[in-house]
Amino acid sequence: MADRYFMGLDYGTQSLRCGIFDERGNVAALSEIGYDTFYPQPGRAEQRPLDWVNTTHAVVESCYEQAGSRVFDLVSGISICSTSSTVIAIGHDDKPIGNGILWMDVRAIEQMQRINETKHEVLKHCGKEESAEWLTPKMMWLRDNEPQTFENSKLIVEFQDFINHFFTGRWCGALGQATCKSNYVEEMGGFDKDFFNKIGFDEFFEKANLDLVKQSDAIGSLRLDLAQKYHLKSDVLVFQGCLDAYTNMLGIGVCRPWDYGISLGSSFVHLAIVEHPVFINGIWGPYKDVPIPGCYCLEGGQISAASITKWFLREFDKRGELTYESMIEEALKIPIGSDGLLCLDFFQGNRTPYKDPLAKGVFYGLTLSHTRGHIYRSIQEGVTFGTKNVLDTIESGTQPFREIRACGGVTQNKLWLQIISDVTNRAISLTKNSDKAGILGCAITAAVGLGVYKDFSEACDNMVETTKIIEPSNEAHKEYDEFYSKYTTLYEQLKDIMHN
Repeated sequence: MADRYFMGLDYGTQSLRCGIFDERGNVAALSEIGYDTFYPQPGRAEQRPLDWVNTTHAVVESCYEQAGSRVFDLVSGISICSTSSTVIAIGHDDKPIGNGILWMDVRAIEQMQRINETKHEVLKHCGKEESAEWLTPKMMWLRDNEPQTFENSKLIVEFQDFINHFFTGRWCGALGQATCKSNYVEEMGGFDKDFFNKIGFDEFFEKANLDLVKQSDAIGSLRLDLAQKYHLKSDVLVFQGCLDAYTNMLGIGVCRPWDYGISLGSSFVHLAIVEHPVFINGIWGPYKDVPIPGCYCLEGGQISAASITKWFLREFDKRGELTYESMIEEALKIPIGSDGLLCLDFFQGNRTPYKDPLAKGVFYGLTLSHTRGHIYRSIQEGVTFGTKNVLDTIESGTQPFREIRACGGVTQNKLWLQIISDVTNRAISLTKNSDKAGILGCAITAAVGLGVYKDFSEACDNMVETTKIIEPSNEAHKEYDEFYSKYTTLYEQLKDIMHN
């Protein structure tokens, strides 16, 4: 039995995961419970904050049932990560007003466009363009479209801020999230008042969480009533975390310059650690000190990835007979290129490198000879072509990255991992806990916060173990190149139609 343990909670798009880890990254308990997402209109997505709270109670209790009181008595730190920007209006009674606006919700396109039209210098630090997914345009949307909600709110906060307040009673923001999702630029003094004035949103300073806490710094002690409810000691500390994708990177050992990681989940998030600031059109960043102090991060992403395969099973499985495993078996029988069937993966718009929220999903080349296996494989290939597009764009301003470290649900899909390796011509490294990277990254954050390890690199060296490497096939890579060229050409040909 270990001397101490850390609790990590990863509030993802589809579910909450809770894990208890020791100082070597070994799992003492693990629980996962889902919650609902609502799609009230095209381009919109919402969740209920009360569901997050109730699910928290359930996963912690489940972990306690697995690990017991001896382990829980030794839990000394908690840290969380969450989707971002998932935005909640908070009333003066500290309770949510309505549903949370989920990260993938792109209702704030008009506000995004107004921001980008200013071409303000602040935008240089996010690839020269804001995203409709981020906090600032969503706050502006609430002001413009739900003025009563906006006026009645004490704060408009991120998912992570809401949970940290629930745990500690303190309203504070995550410095990493502010840097990546709400235009905080340390080099320009933080939140630049001239920027918010130019975009017509001086109200930001009235409604935003301006008390920012660095990753791995203590927010406060767990509320006494929750410590008792969760079978924990009263001196357990809660440490500031970061966005889920960035925390995932810690959980797979992306912690040094020239490390490249991808979180392969409902969306794909690409993070590249570099030593110096690099400005690349179509890529977000450079973000200073996120997630590694002293380094810069470049971020790319694909809004729709594994969520498309989930959509496929939901819509094509009318008899309840299809599973991911059965569809992988069917897709394995289909040749590279899916017999001419090409998928554009923009089911919820394009995040990078096009930054086009109006882009649409497409299946091109369908014939009566194509089967559901062709469609399923073409989805995996199309998403992977999007992955290569992001990687190529990042490398246009940097040196090549030797390998990709991966985490997320897609790491369980051997076919898809091989497609990613072949299309990008990169080795894919997996770790002992690739499928638990978010909660392990939270545990690493708590361990650093408690001083068990001096920094994230030392913590990752002790808590992350590489167990498998998938190597690319040169022959397959050459075959895929032809289809990748068609993928990029097809978007350019259809872009005007999509926008109309």
